[in-house]
Amino acid sequence: MSYDGWILLTASLVGLTCGLVGALLILRRMAMMADAISHSVLLGIVIAYLMTRELTGAHMLIGAAAAGLLTAVLVQWLHARGVQQEASIGIVFTTLFAVGVVLIATQVGNAHLDVQHALMGEITFIPWETTHVPWLGEIPEAVLTLLIVLLVVGGLIAAFYKEWKITSFDPTLAAALGIPVAFMHYLFMTMISVTAVAAFDAVGAIIVIAMLITPAAAAYLWTDRLSVMLLLGGLFGVLAAFVGYAAAWLLDTSISGSMAFATGVLFLFSFLFSPRHGLAARRLRARSAAGGSNN
Repeated sequence: MSYDGWILLTASLVGLTCGLVGALLILRRMAMMADAISHSVLLGIVIAYLMTRELTGAHMLIGAAAAGLLTAVLVQWLHARGVQQEASIGIVFTTLFAVGVVLIATQVGNAHLDVQHALMGEITFIPWETTHVPWLGEIPEAVLTLLIVLLVVGGLIAAFYKEWKITSFDPTLAAALGIPVAFMHYLFMTMISVTAVAAFDAVGAIIVIAMLITPAAAAYLWTDRLSVMLLLGGLFGVLAAFVGYAAAWLLDTSISGSMAFATGVLFLFSFLFSPRHGLAARRLRARSAAGGSNN
């Protein structure tokens, strides 16, 4: 595969995985948790590096997942003690992210791990960091990691589809039916954490936040069915990767920044023109209703 092809495949895997997870995130009204976890996983990555002195490997996913779970637990702990949900998220993720930044500045040294890299990623370097896979040959490490994460996330969503649906729309009913709501919540937080760190090295925190929230929010405007929303969220994430890469090539600018911007353009289009909840459709229905009442 060509150099551009690997970059597009990497970004598409990020968009697809984030779109699937993001659909559940939007339905659970937890969009700000994407911002919190995408930043706080930095602390887990830094600690994992300080313990192993290796920038790649399963330990990075484990460290990031632990940081994501810590974020969820601390947010829930503060909220249970009277702190508003939004304030809890802001307090926890800024504190954990700041600790990660301080550790980078004071402990990491000359390793290829810095705040700019954490925020914007280095997707242009992806094709050069390869690993050998039987029957596939040499492929980028990020592609292999993202493929594994996509399979795991997709498998968990498929295996617990009914549980995700009920706990997302009505947690009280889910608890009454005997579904372990708390377990599903922390499993979901783990999925977000692993997804975030899998994309972290390639595209950085900014596009992870954009891909987790915006394609799913756009999909929400097109359908009222969870299965369709999951599909559209993933497709919109892939489309944003292609559109953003084309824009970056034409304008000679940041690839990650262009992809994040592309998610916003897709949401704006959906907000204006989606047939069910789009602004234009709502105005047409309002005019039709007004015309009918006048007659």
